[in-house]
Amino acid sequence: MHSVLWKKWIYKSLKIRLSSCLKIFLNQINKMYAIVEIAGKQFKVAQDQKIFVNRLQNEEGSEVSFDTVMLKDNDGNITVGQPYINGANVKATVVKHLKGKKVLVFKKIRRKGYQKMNGHRDYLTQIQINSIN
Repeated sequence: MHSVLWKKWIYKSLKIRLSSCLKIFLNQINKMYAIVEIAGKQFKVAQDQKIFVNRLQNEEGSEVSFDTVMLKDNDGNITVGQPYINGANVKATVVKHLKGKKVLVFKKIRRKGYQKMNGHRDYLTQIQINSIN
C-alpha cells in the first residue's frame, strides 16, 4: 500500500515537472528577440519582458525607444547589424525607478592593521519591452 502511494506521488511530481519544462521550452521556441544597447550595456530582450537597466532620465510610465539594435531574430530569420541595424528599434515602457542591492567593498592589507569597509547601491530603472520592430 505504501509503495503504491509512493509510486503515484513520484509519477505525479515528474508529470508536473515535465509539463512545466515543456511550457518553458515551447515559450522559447518561435519567439522574437533582439540584442539592444541600453545605457552602455547590451541586453537580450524579448517582447513583454521586464529588465533592470542603469537609471534612465525618463519619467515613470513614459515610453522609450531604443534604436541601437545590434541583432534581431524573428523565428530563425537573423539580422545582424554593422554595428547597428538601420530602421530597427525597440519600444519599452518605464515601469519604475529603484535602487539595487547593496554591494559591499572590503579592503584589507594583511599584517598592517588596515581594514576599510565601503559600499554602494546602484540606481536602476525597470523597463518592460513593448515591441521589437
